[in-house]
Amino acid sequence: MIQKLLLIALAGGAGALARYGLGGLVQGWTSLSFPWGTFAVNAVGCFAFGLIWVLGGERSGLSIETRTILLVGFMGAFTTFSTFIFETNKLMADSQWLWAAGNILLHMVVGVAMLLAGIALGRAV
Repeated sequence: MIQKLLLIALAGGAGALARYGLGGLVQGWTSLSFPWGTFAVNAVGCFAFGLIWVLGGERSGLSIETRTILLVGFMGAFTTFSTFIFETNKLMADSQWLWAAGNILLHMVVGVAMLLAGIALGRAV
């Protein structure tokens, strides 16, 4: 159990670093007040989760422990749903209602689409 927890922690550290890198990179490309970095991380995260879920479970038969390390450790630290909620709240607090609604809509619609795309790709490989 200790080894599993350590592996989840290491995977979480890697996921956090990947999140920080991708989010910063994408946000740096834009000068808008819209949180594009977080959006990019969530979209990629939804896609990767679907892909790992299928490739790890349905296709390659990874052990439950390995899948847990990847999905809970890496993906749990990589995806940024709590940041999404925080940033949406900030937009609303600043009375930027259209940006807040757009942020929610983009995350939900594209997130589901990317998850389904990841699952489809995982099944096609």
